[in-house]
Amino acid sequence: MSGAVLLLICVLTPLCGSFLLPLAGRRNGRVRLALSLAFVGVSLLCSLLLLPGVLRGETASVRVALPLGLSFGLAADALAVFMAVTSTAVACVILVYSCGYMKEYENLNEFYMVVVLFLGAMMGLVYTTNLIAMYGCWEISSVCCWRLIGFYRDDDCVKRGEKAYLITVGGALVMLVGFIGIYAQTGTFEMTAMKGAKLPDWIVFAILAGILSKSATFPLDSWLPDAGVAPSPVTSLLHAAVLVKIGVYAYARLFGITFAVDSKFTVIVPAIAAVSALVSAGAALAANDIKRVIAYSTVSQLAFILLGVSAGNTVALEGGLLYILAHSVGKGGLFLCAGIVEHRLHTKDITKMGGLIRTMPLTAAAFLLCAASIMGIPPFCGYFAKFLVIDGIVRSGQTGLGIVFLIGAVMTILYLTRLFVKVFLGKPVCGPDAKEGTPCMVASVLVLGALSLLLGIFIHVPSVLALLAVR
Repeated sequence: MSGAVLLLICVLTPLCGSFLLPLAGRRNGRVRLALSLAFVGVSLLCSLLLLPGVLRGETASVRVALPLGLSFGLAADALAVFMAVTSTAVACVILVYSCGYMKEYENLNEFYMVVVLFLGAMMGLVYTTNLIAMYGCWEISSVCCWRLIGFYRDDDCVKRGEKAYLITVGGALVMLVGFIGIYAQTGTFEMTAMKGAKLPDWIVFAILAGILSKSATFPLDSWLPDAGVAPSPVTSLLHAAVLVKIGVYAYARLFGITFAVDSKFTVIVPAIAAVSALVSAGAALAANDIKRVIAYSTVSQLAFILLGVSAGNTVALEGGLLYILAHSVGKGGLFLCAGIVEHRLHTKDITKMGGLIRTMPLTAAAFLLCAASIMGIPPFCGYFAKFLVIDGIVRSGQTGLGIVFLIGAVMTILYLTRLFVKVFLGKPVCGPDAKEGTPCMVASVLVLGALSLLLGIFIHVPSVLALLAVR
């Protein structure tokens, strides 16, 4: 099968297939789940089939002519395949977890439709070569985010979903102005035709507005901790698989590979990331809501990723890409573990927990494995990624920023250790319902915990793809 066909299948299967899920759900819920896994699994399989060609230095592509002289293009280079495989693999685990977590809720037809559409938008965004198509997929993801955060439909959830939508869409509209400015300068929206083009500062700032809002970077981060009101599979999807990774991917694609920007942005953006890392880490240390602690952790860890992709150093960029992988797997596992705890205890307050390692040993083990990767403990994947980011930033002459992020790394160890101690150690304070989740829920978190360790032990495997992406 040709690379062009694989690309079309990879993008169109979840985008188009998502609209079949409500019809399937009316007949049989198991068929709906099977189709959801199949649509996302097909995208994962197609991305994996594109991998050998990418490793040989080949770039599969396809272009579709549109009216008015426009065109729609897809291309599979190392960066796109890296992001696609990471997102779809974690999403498959989340869907398996949802089989146990979501079975008691209503609106499941919409839930599975929106989740798969979300993944389809991600596939379209990472593989497209067209700025307007990127913007379109960007906005689809915002709509999906709005519906998923407001899944429970109570006033609080709806308001928080609307907040997330307004912040991310507002940033995207400013970014669109930047894209129009690029068109006015180059006469095209095709990224392949403008590689190396120098962008004016105002266009860079406009695009940054969209990137910072989507990646929940300070001061546009307040919507992400608020998204914790959504079901745990949703928060895991937002934090680990899709939404917030879109922003850092766009930065790597636009400013790391496609366009040339003024060197001052290799200082401005890392400085913004440093502030975001410290402020959110401090908030995580003070929070007592289990999902809110992990959400603030996401904001802090995304700052590490943004530092890596914005430092203007290939070593840091490689570390940033590897940390996208480490964070996707580890943070996905942490949110799913938190979901098991919340599901059994009916509370998110860590002051009302304790001693759960006795009744939830498998969940505790998975949480510890995922947390170790996020903390950057060797030999976990997160350790190698953080080392490369900090090493790269120091090599670029920004030692002060390196020290700031080392402080952030220490704070990560502190708040995740506090979280584990409060939830799983100490005297049991919970009732008889404090037991392991369903088999599919527990299996899902164990898989992500094991992957956090195995990806570190075999770090050379993802490193090959990350190195190709930065060249």
